[in-house]
Order: sequence, then C-alpha cells, then structure tokens
Amino acid sequence: MSTLRNKVQLIGNVGQDPSITELDKGKRVARFTMATNEHYKNSEGERVTNTEWHTVIGWGKLADIIEGFVTKGKEIAIEGKLTSRSYEDKEGNKRYVTEVVASEILLLGGNND
Repeated sequence: MSTLRNKVQLIGNVGQDPSITELDKGKRVARFTMATNEHYKNSEGERVTNTEWHTVIGWGKLADIIEGFVTKGKEIAIEGKLTSRSYEDKEGNKRYVTEVVASEILLLGGNND
C-alpha cells in the first residue's frame, strides 16, 4: 500500500502550450495547465459539466517530451504526485500553490481546437 501514497492520475485536455524553463546546470522544467471534466445530472435532471483546472509540472527528460509533443487541446493522461508550495508575490502577499508533478505522460488524442 505504500506505493499508493500521494499518487495522482488524471485524464484531460491541455489548456495552453507548455512553457519550458532552463534552470542551473541545464536542468529543464515544463509547466502547463490541464482541464478535467466531471459530468453529472442535477436535481432537475439536467446534465451538468464541472471542469477543474490543474497545473502540471514535468522535470528533465519528461520536460523534453512535453515540449516536443504536448500542445493546447491535446488529450493526455498523466501520473504523478501533488506538491504544495508558497511564495510572496510582487505586493508582498503570501500565495499558496498546489501542482501535479508528473512522473509519466501518455498522449491519448489529437488537438480539439
């Protein structure tokens, strides 16, 4: 059961083309948003879609794969873990961010533009 701790699996569509950042010593990180949809019927029987947005991070070789193959609208599956961090914005306010750090990515479909 220890392998099930902090494990995230998502299937959805890429919200924007990834941004790639070069860090010290050639380390690379890719960052993009991903939308997942949940469908259900409300109390009046109407079909409702709830969309959640997730920020996804990929490091190293995974960043290279993301850069080469992941584009806005593409349907993908990712597996990874949740991480949380905080930072101060330009006005000095403390901001909190939760991101999915991807360990695997699977390209599922074409662009839905």
